[in-house]
Amino acid sequence: MKKENIFAMPLASVYPHYVKKVESKGRSQQELEAVFFWLTGYDVVALQKLLDNKTSFEDFFEKAPQLNPNVSKITGVICGYRVEEIEDPLMQKIRYLDKLVDELAKGKALEKILRK
Repeated sequence: MKKENIFAMPLASVYPHYVKKVESKGRSQQELEAVFFWLTGYDVVALQKLLDNKTSFEDFFEKAPQLNPNVSKITGVICGYRVEEIEDPLMQKIRYLDKLVDELAKGKALEKILRK
């Protein structure tokens, strides 16, 4: 089975686009980081180290301290696919992140994004 190109892509190559996307909509990098931390269990130091080391999406999720137990509450469509129906576990995690970033950029309250 062919690996998806995004799996090997460094998170650091996409992260600035996430930042730009949310900041252009009036949200902050700190709010974006809160989304990352909630989803994966990383903290600011660990995230920066992963970005500096150009860690792939695959390694980013594989080494995550703990995927949030509420990820099953992330539903909806991203990139034309329902996130809850994506069969590949890694692709689903990547799309969870994309969905959360989209919700942040669309102005959804952080408490709702973090499924509190």
